Amino acid sequence: MNRNLAILAMIVFVDTAGIGLIVPVMPSLIQGMSGKGIDHAAEIGGWLLFAYATMQFLFAPVIGGLSDRFGRRPVLLLTLALLGIDYAVMAWAPTLAWLFAGRLVSGVMGASWAAANSCIADSISPERRGAAFGMLGGAGAAGFVLGPAIGGLVGQFGDRLPFAFSASLCLAGVLLGLVYFRETLPAERRRPFDPLRANPLGSIARMGRYPLVMGCLITVFFMQLASQAQISVWAYYGTASFGWSPVVIGMTVTFFGVLLGLAQGVFAGRAIARFGPVRTASVSLFFGVPCFLLLAFAPTTGVAIAGIIVGSVTGLCFPAMQQMMSSRVEEDAQGELQGSIASTISLTAILGPPVMTGVFARFADPVGIYFPGAPFILSTVLIAIAVMILAMTLRRHGHAYTKVH
Repeated sequence: MNRNLAILAMIVFVDTAGIGLIVPVMPSLIQGMSGKGIDHAAEIGGWLLFAYATMQFLFAPVIGGLSDRFGRRPVLLLTLALLGIDYAVMAWAPTLAWLFAGRLVSGVMGASWAAANSCIADSISPERRGAAFGMLGGAGAAGFVLGPAIGGLVGQFGDRLPFAFSASLCLAGVLLGLVYFRETLPAERRRPFDPLRANPLGSIARMGRYPLVMGCLITVFFMQLASQAQISVWAYYGTASFGWSPVVIGMTVTFFGVLLGLAQGVFAGRAIARFGPVRTASVSLFFGVPCFLLLAFAPTTGVAIAGIIVGSVTGLCFPAMQQMMSSRVEEDAQGELQGSIASTISLTAILGPPVMTGVFARFADPVGIYFPGAPFILSTVLIAIAVMILAMTLRRHGHAYTKVH
């Protein structure tokens, strides 16, 4: 399984690197295609993220359910191949309408996250899953490390080149998986595909049978909704506040990806083994509060970087919650669980970009109060709510995971 896990991590890395590659060029690409200023370009960028997330929200349970029926390998490799083809189409897109269509298709294919995480639940014992989930999270973060850096450099020679590079990476990942990746779900543990179960709200609602899982899902919702400020407005915030170029935008995202990759891929498993998933999740999540406050009021690039250093500690929280949730759900429904998690995250990506970019546009307009960091104030409130919900959930239902040293 060690080799299989390494190959799976490489596939996840390739998938996320393709996404990160296009981040630095989006402000200039949208401005060039729309003829709008940075404030309106941010709003258009928010709606592009909305389109992507809506499709991911709708199709994550479908992808998870299909992987429960047909196995993880064919679903994972097919979605990655189609994602590569879609990036190739977006590299050619002549209008915003084509760009939106491409993001819709990308959202469907990007729902493969559920199948990837289900591989962990298939083949690793519950007490070791937190470290494995962290390894995949670290691989995803590593994709964002190289993705934006390469995207910023390649984007200097053309706004379309990062899309072509992303397509190449996805197709390379497919070839890698075809040669080395082995199926993790035995035929005897597969279940029939049920369209009634393969819908986002229904799959999330079924997790209500497990109080700890539902509490963690609600925590994930507020935690990820808060993080939408970084995802949705980072490039626009840096451009407006500090005059960042695409290269600087790429390097700051890269730096955060390095920190997040270390947190999830290296330190999450160690923290869970040492302190237990309950303490690891609850303590690390709190670091989001000072992170967003620093970003909101950052007077310089240095203070903004300090904010993302503090915020990287929250990367320990998600693998710890994944370990707790996966151990509470039946083995033949792990794809459904991961689909529910992916749908919850996607729901925040539907709601977050229009809200966060709307707040940014309101306060980045030179008329009235000028405060580009305003979205991070909203994020501070949201992450504080997540901290309280997780604390209540673990106080009531986390006793089985408490580890005293």
